[in-house]
Amino acid sequence: MAPSSWTIHNPAGSRRVVVTKELPGEGWLRILTDADCRVEVSDSKAILAPDALAEAIGDHCDAVVGQLTEAWRAGLLEKLKAAGGRVYSNYAVGYNNVDVGAATAFGVPVGTTPGVLTETTAELALALTFAAARRIAEGDAFMREGRFAHCGWLPTLFLGKLLWRKTLGVVGAGRIGATYARMMVEGHKMDLVYHDPDSNEALEAYVRDYGAFLEAHGKPAVTCRRAQSLDELLAAADVVSVHTVLDESTHHLFGARQFATMKSDAIFVNSSRGPLHDEHALVEHCRAHPGFYAALDVFEDEPRTQPGLSDLPNVVMVPHLGSATGWTRRGMAVLAARNAVAMLDGLPVWNRPDVLVFLADDAPAAAPSIINADDLGLPLYQDATEERS
Repeated sequence: MAPSSWTIHNPAGSRRVVVTKELPGEGWLRILTDADCRVEVSDSKAILAPDALAEAIGDHCDAVVGQLTEAWRAGLLEKLKAAGGRVYSNYAVGYNNVDVGAATAFGVPVGTTPGVLTETTAELALALTFAAARRIAEGDAFMREGRFAHCGWLPTLFLGKLLWRKTLGVVGAGRIGATYARMMVEGHKMDLVYHDPDSNEALEAYVRDYGAFLEAHGKPAVTCRRAQSLDELLAAADVVSVHTVLDESTHHLFGARQFATMKSDAIFVNSSRGPLHDEHALVEHCRAHPGFYAALDVFEDEPRTQPGLSDLPNVVMVPHLGSATGWTRRGMAVLAARNAVAMLDGLPVWNRPDVLVFLADDAPAAAPSIINADDLGLPLYQDATEERS
């Protein structure tokens, strides 16, 4: 029985699915109800604590569509498995809120929503970059406070930083990082330095080809190189944008020493995960170096921020809006629902790069993204279709 703060859709459905937050659009709900699911959606806007999530799971629950803000650790996953849970579907591309090892040990597939938010999140990182470079938040506050009316245009008012032909540093050159890099390189002719455990040959070729295009039209080329160390990147870059995954090895990847290694007027952008930076160290560095700017979409102890952070004029902040466009958030909801239904139906796991095909009504009969599929020995879509042919 659902708690009173939950809305129930298709109450006669034979499969019980708990959705811990109301999701955008209607497609995701139709996918679940068409699959004979009783869908219980939390009406709360607060982050649900583990005990509230355990209560929602109850004695029987086939699937959960949960949020990045919730801590899905071993105890909760064990509770889900004991209640008959066959899948946990995370409404996010990231999954640092989920103990994937525990989920695998309990035999619970973990779904994510990649692909649909790549360009959207890269655009947000770009917006943050220029908000910091051109001091947009400061200028907006100046206008709203009525101060512009008293001084008018001034030659020295809110002088910012020109990024044209400067050096861009990208830490983590996966889908989002590489997309952001291409936007900045092509749009603003920035030279690229990236740091990643793996080389991104496609990104390097893209920049190389674009540089050749510029030279063919009488313009200076842009360049790309992979930094052998993070320090090498930090010392060279005018903008450092973080797009790497959060795990034990990257927790506090950026601390006092790393900030000190950066240029004194650099811009630090984090639209990935908050604990990648030591927020106390960032506050201290920004306070001591007023020409250094930070642009943040994520925070170390989200949704709380480090004391003093919001007082700094050289810090731009938004409330984790990386994927916040209507199209993207609706698409994420559809992918999350399809992950849940596919696992309930015993379907294979998609193993091709394009997941946008799952936004269509005639989507493949597969789960878009199950991150522990290999460890669980789940069948893959290509293998399954080949067996049937």
